[in-house]
Amino acid sequence: MDSAGEKRVLVGRIVGLFGVDGWVKVESYTEPRERILKYRPWLVRSTAGETEVAQVRGRTQGKGLVASLPQVEDRDAAMAWVGAEIWVRRSALPKAKRGEYYWVDLEDLDVVTAEGVALGKVSHLFSTGANDVLVVRDGERERMIPFVLERFVREVDLVARRIVVDWDPEF
Repeated sequence: MDSAGEKRVLVGRIVGLFGVDGWVKVESYTEPRERILKYRPWLVRSTAGETEVAQVRGRTQGKGLVASLPQVEDRDAAMAWVGAEIWVRRSALPKAKRGEYYWVDLEDLDVVTAEGVALGKVSHLFSTGANDVLVVRDGERERMIPFVLERFVREVDLVARRIVVDWDPEF
């Protein structure tokens, strides 16, 4: 969360140097990967702190992405950014389509069974390739519930901050 209480989303990281003019290589977590270049501002977080960067220039380069940050004009200055994470405010992302959800919007939601048994809150999600998985924690135990709409996830109510699942509480 930022100082205004708005959620942030990790969208990539700076993974290397490109050329001698201060450009950096970017690993994007967005789909498609080039979309990271459209989000503004970037909130670049490194061991030195966090910097808001509004004027990023970037492009695809081979199979990857490269970017130029303002006032980073040579390879030595760019080196300080390698390893930094790239975050954006949740409000910078487009509205999700019906039946689609950003993971950040699901985190901390209460999870209950169709019978009303509380299972805990969504801690985080991860992808298996076949489907995403909700990690639900209640303080005592952790459950991993496949995020498969209709089969296991019956309802997602972002306003009520609740997910209803078809899941055995003992599992």
